[in-house]
Amino acid sequence: MSKLALNLRPKDLESFVGQEHLLGKGKPLRLIIESKNIPHMIFFGPPGVGKTSLAKIIARVLDVPFLSHNATNFKLESLKKDLSSFELGFFKPLVFIDEIHRLNITQQEFLLPLLENNEIHLLAASTQNPYFSLSAALRSRSILFELKPLSTKNIESILDNALNTIPSKDRPKNIDEIKDWIALNSNNDARAALNLLEVALSMKEYASIESLQEITSNMLGVSEDNVHYDLISALIKSIRGSDIDASIYYLSRLINAGENPEFIARRLVILASEDVGNANPNALNLANSTMQAVSKIGYPEARIILSQCVIYLASSPKSNTAYKAINLAMKETKKDTSLVPLHIRTNPIGYKYPHDFNGYVKQSYHNGKQYVSLSNIGFEKTLKDWLESIKSNSSKDLSPKNKDS
Repeated sequence: MSKLALNLRPKDLESFVGQEHLLGKGKPLRLIIESKNIPHMIFFGPPGVGKTSLAKIIARVLDVPFLSHNATNFKLESLKKDLSSFELGFFKPLVFIDEIHRLNITQQEFLLPLLENNEIHLLAASTQNPYFSLSAALRSRSILFELKPLSTKNIESILDNALNTIPSKDRPKNIDEIKDWIALNSNNDARAALNLLEVALSMKEYASIESLQEITSNMLGVSEDNVHYDLISALIKSIRGSDIDASIYYLSRLINAGENPEFIARRLVILASEDVGNANPNALNLANSTMQAVSKIGYPEARIILSQCVIYLASSPKSNTAYKAINLAMKETKKDTSLVPLHIRTNPIGYKYPHDFNGYVKQSYHNGKQYVSLSNIGFEKTLKDWLESIKSNSSKDLSPKNKDS
């Protein structure tokens, strides 16, 4: 972090910029902090929105030691050593873990009794959604808060605060123009904006938008987090596009970058349903088996399991019928309070038992709206053909055998 960014790190809620939905007057997180009754919390959101700064503000409010760890080089021995200093203390330390999504299962499980017994205040930060990257046990013991990207107005305010600390004689003459450009071109990242401002200030009278444009490609858009998202996006899109070589290429990039194999596997499970679906129902079975296997085996062998799954998914016929059907149904039934028809309730009246009609009988189950449009791809065509067959061949004059439940 640049010297300017460090010096301008907010020290209280009043100087914190952004996250009004959480920290505005009367908002939930602000009320929690002001009460000083702090639960275990995980902040997630994009880089440069104030996750670490917020954790330090909370430590200052509680007036407790702040033990900072980064999950990229996290060692249990180091945390145990830190905590041993407080075993006989009258207060518990605040343990902050940045990039907590990078903790493996063993490390996450080590934290559970500490949280359960309230031996520490845990605050953590992540650029990934904890619902996909952290264990259910750890999530259930914490409150999750999503920090939103900063607005251009937020960035302008942060830059103004920074410039207020710089004497006029040390600012470039065109600093207002430069400030406006930085606010629009810093990816809503306060840290990146302050880094760019510091570069501009170091150029003094030579500072210009053109000179900043030449260096932004090396400062913006290539952070580890951005690359992480780009690579996983490229992997998913390559599999969806049935390009097996591109799929393996991006998988190898993720593995070489140290990506958690369980994170990759979870994304493959989602893809197996969203993009392959019933065109090849076995895809979900293999993806789920992959997720279970890599969680037990880990690297380096997990790479082979992931490779097998990726090749299988990329080579499979594709269908997004399930994805489209449930989205459409949920959208249209969000405010639906209509009653279930009498003949299919728990105690039915007039229900026709399909098995008494050679497996199918025509009767109304809902309002008749079609949500599912089966494709002619892969096994989904088999399902479609079977449904069409039983409907066209069903007996219309066979009487039911008095089956009411």
